[in-house]
Amino acid sequence: MLVAAVALGFIGGVVFSAYRLGGTTSATNAGGPMPITAQQEDMIASLLERTRNSPEDVEAWTQLGHLYFDTDQPVKAIDAYEKSLALDASRPDVWTDLGVMHRRNGEPQKAIEAFDKAVSLRNDHQIALYNKGIVLMHDLKDPQGAVAAWEKLLELNPDAKTPAGDPLKNIIEQMRKNNSPS
Repeated sequence: MLVAAVALGFIGGVVFSAYRLGGTTSATNAGGPMPITAQQEDMIASLLERTRNSPEDVEAWTQLGHLYFDTDQPVKAIDAYEKSLALDASRPDVWTDLGVMHRRNGEPQKAIEAFDKAVSLRNDHQIALYNKGIVLMHDLKDPQGAVAAWEKLLELNPDAKTPAGDPLKNIIEQMRKNNSPS
């Protein structure tokens, strides 16, 4: 039950990771790969042209990364986000999205590094803390590390819930019960 809840949490975590606390564009694709629409193809082509003409355009690189995120192209998203961050590394939301793409690309340690960078820039970045816990739990098989990340999140938001609506504190309690000697 707990494993299913946390697994569901990662799927929702992709949605959660894309939730923006500010007014930036959302990057979501929790339902699995979707066919690229003609509109998305046009937007990608337009942004590629924009980045060719203005390679220092941080927003174009960021938006291109979001489109690649949305269309489940993690390698291209990583490249675009890294170019964006090379121009302006002060944006924790972009670091968080980069972390999600590294995770999706099978690079959990790089995902953790990106989430840590997001938190170093904004220590109250709840999305980065949540996703760090997911990667630690599922990819790096480090439940203690996951709990530590989630406890930091609970310090910021005691009522934090998983994307499935389960209170995060209940999941932590269940993990402790399952891992305690009987």
